[in-house]
Amino acid sequence: MKVGIFLERDGVLTTARTDRSPTSLAEFHVNQDAAPVLKKLKDAGFILIVTTNQPGLSQGTLPRRELDRMHDLLRRELPIDDLLLCPHEESDQCPCRKPKPGLFQEARFKWQLDLERSFVVSDKWQDAVAARACGCTSVLIESKWIGHVHRDFLVPDLAAAANKILQLHCIGTVTA
Repeated sequence: MKVGIFLERDGVLTTARTDRSPTSLAEFHVNQDAAPVLKKLKDAGFILIVTTNQPGLSQGTLPRRELDRMHDLLRRELPIDDLLLCPHEESDQCPCRKPKPGLFQEARFKWQLDLERSFVVSDKWQDAVAARACGCTSVLIESKWIGHVHRDFLVPDLAAAANKILQLHCIGTVTA
């Protein structure tokens, strides 16, 4: 089975300008420092999957066409394998909205991933909760959104997250 890395979109792969997700391509800014980091992870054999909650779709504040344009840009600029999103509001109680693990479980089947050997990288507590629910290792990047939930590792930035994952993956490969 393959090993995946689930990456939060806003604040990790894009630069967060406000406390809300962008609603237009003009507000959407890809983190240019992410490209070489992700290439290093791809070269190590990981499947890179972006996960994101986008309730603006169901609320009507985010046009689908704008979201598609943002994601097209993300796919062009970063070496990602897939992008999975939840369009629902929290009140919808859907299983794919993080902190529930539905997006990770969907990717498991689609990509034949071993979730217990996979990683979740985010700057938000919801992803750490979802990671724990499905057996992934959580690597949180320091931010004001990490909260006080369980996380496996806390690092300062995406590059440090990648280094931690590569270190852990090498240890797991040697001991497996």
